[in-house]
Amino acid sequence: MADIANELKVSIVTISKALSGQKGVSEEMRKKIVVLAEQMGYKQYAPDKNKADKSYNLGILVPGRYFGKYVSFYWQLYQEVATKAVQKQCFTMLEVISTEDEENSQIPLLVKEQKVDGIILMGQPEQSYLKNLIAESNIPLVCLDFFDQAAPCDAVISDGFYGTYMLTNHLFQEGHKEIAYVGTLMYSSSITDRYLGYYKAMMEHGRKVTEDCVFNDRDWETGDVEGYQMKFPDKMPTAFVCNSDLAAFVLIKALRLRGYRVPEDVSVVGFDNYLYPGICDVGITSYDVNVKEMADRSLELIIDRIGNKTVKYSVNVISGNPVYKDSVAKLNKPVPEGNGLHL
Repeated sequence: MADIANELKVSIVTISKALSGQKGVSEEMRKKIVVLAEQMGYKQYAPDKNKADKSYNLGILVPGRYFGKYVSFYWQLYQEVATKAVQKQCFTMLEVISTEDEENSQIPLLVKEQKVDGIILMGQPEQSYLKNLIAESNIPLVCLDFFDQAAPCDAVISDGFYGTYMLTNHLFQEGHKEIAYVGTLMYSSSITDRYLGYYKAMMEHGRKVTEDCVFNDRDWETGDVEGYQMKFPDKMPTAFVCNSDLAAFVLIKALRLRGYRVPEDVSVVGFDNYLYPGICDVGITSYDVNVKEMADRSLELIIDRIGNKTVKYSVNVISGNPVYKDSVAKLNKPVPEGNGLHL
């Protein structure tokens, strides 16, 4: 879909609406998109629901706010799901949920028209939307990259708790003590889970976490990260733990505007190990999310659920690995023996 969007110079949301038959796209543009999609070999948007055998047509739903100005982690995750779905003889259709539809708990067109046998929902929506989707759809659903206890469905999440715990410990090992967290708490389960990993590491090192230690990174209503104006205290911490690499990138830009250098003055770590190439000139120390395993597991779950709706629901935590790059400075460097001169 990104290829079609680039070719026609329209948004991914427009492509999604056109291929799934939603309103908001002119007939002229819709025809152009459909023709180009056929030329480029995209067949997912027209599944055959008249097959005698059980089909595996999967709807991929993503709240629109997770597709920002830059190619997001969720776009990478979607591409991985779509690629692996083909290997499992499944077809995928992407529908981007508009803010209006989410607020009004509108059922997706893919579900209304019974085009899909199962849904993978990427990115946490409003709880009321999720509850209504489950109540009205009556088809299997897997939550990808979030978990909501109020929703009776399977979930696949990254290990945000221990991932951020490890990154925060890394900062302590490098000599940092004044460490802040960047993420709007309770906006999503993943942001809050990562905060709790940070909190555990702070507790174990005897550091108190106050309100001054936590910085919002997005607008609560729109979810906008790139345009959010972050507020800083008079006394700056020496390091920031960010809930995503995108939040880390936006933070680095804001710090530079105030005259701070990364990592010389302030250290920064992120999460996801995903950032659009070329937008940040500092390699961000991060936690590499196993996107391939998350995609594979979500597909296994939805296929199993289509075949047997009575299987017990499960929460699947997928581990990743910390990746150490260039955004963390070591404090209190040891003084060389002798006169400190290198000959």
